[in-house]
Parts: sequence; structure tokens; C-alpha cells
Amino acid sequence: MQLHEKLQLLRKQNGLSQEELADKLGIARQTVSKWETGQAVPEVSGLILLSELYGVTIDRMVKEDDECNLTLSAKTELDYAEIIPFLIRAKKNTYAGKAHEIKASRTQSHDFCYEENEYSYYDTYLGGEKFAGEEAVWHHGEPVWSMNYVGRVIGEHFSGDFLKEVLSHVPMERPFRGPDIYTNGDYRYHCKTEGEFTWYQGYEEIFYMEERIYECYFHGGMIQA
Repeated sequence: MQLHEKLQLLRKQNGLSQEELADKLGIARQTVSKWETGQAVPEVSGLILLSELYGVTIDRMVKEDDECNLTLSAKTELDYAEIIPFLIRAKKNTYAGKAHEIKASRTQSHDFCYEENEYSYYDTYLGGEKFAGEEAVWHHGEPVWSMNYVGRVIGEHFSGDFLKEVLSHVPMERPFRGPDIYTNGDYRYHCKTEGEFTWYQGYEEIFYMEERIYECYFHGGMIQA
């Protein structure tokens, strides 16, 4: 495996687009494209930044020996171009889509499931006005991504239908909860996130007029056995 192939795999492994990687490195997207097509090679300063960002040594990136190649390949089997769109469809077709719950996996839990080909998605939570739960994605029966969340209703006029409406607009670039800002009438939703698809955390809140009536914390990322 040559350097330009490894750079492309590492970017995809970390759930980044070429534009997002370019922004993090402070370079033009065209430069990233040239790296990944073999038209140019990163300078030493660029390799250092990539090494720190991906958590991979420079030796592992530039060497072409089989051991390094196998290590990288094993970590990049999953295609984020498939996982993220699947996750979004799953979210829209379960809780946000007002789907029927499946059989409870635990006492008094609320469970949802969505499946497509080799992918499966489960969302299970406990509670009501105060709640905690987990969403997860399986690929060929192996868990690959998960998110835990905990939230509560803290004011009057909370609308579950508004929350479902918000979550049906989950953005492709941050496929965790809802968009940064969403409004409908007197209801306003805010969401803040840090990190990438592989490792992130965030906080969402809902206001009714000027009163904050709901909040939820969440975090998660890619998982590997």
C-alpha cells in the first residue's frame, strides 16, 4: 500500500471529508486531493500534523512493509460513506419517525430497531421525563458505533413531537442528534458538538419562548472488539 492510499484510508477511518481535513490542517482542499491521488507528497510538517491527528506514527504512514499495511487495512474496513447514511435513515425510521417499539430488551425499556442488508441499528432507553439510553450500529453482527445519552425535561410545555421533528433533521456532517439550530413556532432547539464521528460529545436543549425546558447530554464514537 502506497502513501497516498494510506492517507485516503486514514481520512475515511476518522470520518473526515477532504474539506474537513483541509480545515483542520489549515491547507487547501486541493492539496489533500493531490496527496490522496499521488500527485504530491506531504512535507515533514504536514506528516507531523497528520500523525498527531490520526494517532499513527509517521513510520507507519510512509513505510510500505506488510506489517504496517495490514494494521492500517484492518482498521479501515468500514466505509463511512455507508455507515453514516445508514445511521441517518435508521434514526429517521425509528424514534424520530414515530415507529412502533419492538419487544423490550430490559425491564421497562423502550426499544427500536432498523436493519438494512449487513447493517443493524438499535436504540434503547429507560425512563420518560428523565431518561438515559444508547444507540448503536452493528455491521455483519459486530458492534461498530455507539452513542450514550441522558436527558431530562426541566420545564412546562415540553413537546415530544417537536423533539421527534428535530431529530428527523439529523445532519449528515454531524449524525448524532439534531441540527445546530431548529425552530418551529414558539419552540427552539440548540445543539453543540465537539469531535468527529469516531469520537465526540455534545449537548442539546429546547426552549419554549425564552424558557429552557429540556436538556440532553450525549457522547460516543466508533468501537472495536
